[in-house]
Amino acid sequence: MSKNITRKSFLKHAGTALTIASVGFPSIIIPRKKEKIGVALVGLGSYAGGQLAPALQETEYCELRGIVTGTPSKIPEWQERYGIRDQNVYNYENLHEVANNDDIDVIYIVTPPGVHARDAIVAAEAGKHVWCEKPMAMDEEECQNIIDAASKNGVQLTIGYRMQHEPNTQTVIKFGREETYGVITGVQTGAGYSGAHRDPENWRRNPDLGGGALYDMGVYPINAARFATGMEPIAVKGRQWSDREEMYSDVDEHTDFEMEFPNGVIATGETSFGNSTNYLNVECTDGWYRLSPMQSYRGVQGETSDGRELPPAGINQQARQMDNDARAILDGKDPIVPGEDGLADIRIVKAIMESSQRGGEWIEL
Repeated sequence: MSKNITRKSFLKHAGTALTIASVGFPSIIIPRKKEKIGVALVGLGSYAGGQLAPALQETEYCELRGIVTGTPSKIPEWQERYGIRDQNVYNYENLHEVANNDDIDVIYIVTPPGVHARDAIVAAEAGKHVWCEKPMAMDEEECQNIIDAASKNGVQLTIGYRMQHEPNTQTVIKFGREETYGVITGVQTGAGYSGAHRDPENWRRNPDLGGGALYDMGVYPINAARFATGMEPIAVKGRQWSDREEMYSDVDEHTDFEMEFPNGVIATGETSFGNSTNYLNVECTDGWYRLSPMQSYRGVQGETSDGRELPPAGINQQARQMDNDARAILDGKDPIVPGEDGLADIRIVKAIMESSQRGGEWIEL
């Protein structure tokens, strides 16, 4: 592929995130008037409670106003801590009633992936904007159904890929777009942790809920390879396995994969519940650059072949993500990470799984 075609492909597939990166968001996206977007968190697990709710206290354009939970015992603590009114508390059976609540503008889906489509579609049909955590859903059909529901009801849909809002990640995206170090020739990336999910009820052990390393962590390296190259893969192959069968007999504990991009560029990726990995390396004709760690909540940093340092930005990633998404709503602009981005990753996830089932064959996309 020629240099010009690479650039064209980059612009075609990278979309809004790269356009905004080129002009240096977030400073240029300023609402015409000061407003707060009312957010309701759906699913009060560790990420909602440990990251999103505290981050909402640091945002400029968002406010935590509602909660949705299937565990009534969690309600009093959340109400006391965040001043949530009784009328802004919902469960999964009455979530549709949020349509009558003007306090809430956004429903943020933080439930397990297996029920993302269920909750996101209800939220969209209630006329609320939808922020959906990654991975977007279980398969392409569910992803498309969410996209269609948002479009039909005239609401915004964005996927919670916080890394695409992170400054050093945006610098890497810009390097690829502008070919700062030449044409990209290869990518290596990985995201995983050394842990254990000993509770049999943990959703990460349940294939119907989106369990397994590939769904939970593999979308990080998949998405990283896509945004770093600015291209979409034309074929993938993968291998999935588990060492600790007592915990991961029904899902993958480890997944390795390769993604072939146009012009013969190969990205290798890995994800795991048993090995800690956290990196993005990009090789080019005139040098290289890397992020390590590339997806930590704090301390994303990197370096380049000519000695440039990419120090930690010192930001709350979740607060930055939600403020950017709120400003997109306030200004009537496209979000940085639309639903189509989440669908693209799930298409690749399913192809990797198919490849593993076929003994590691290449699967064309």
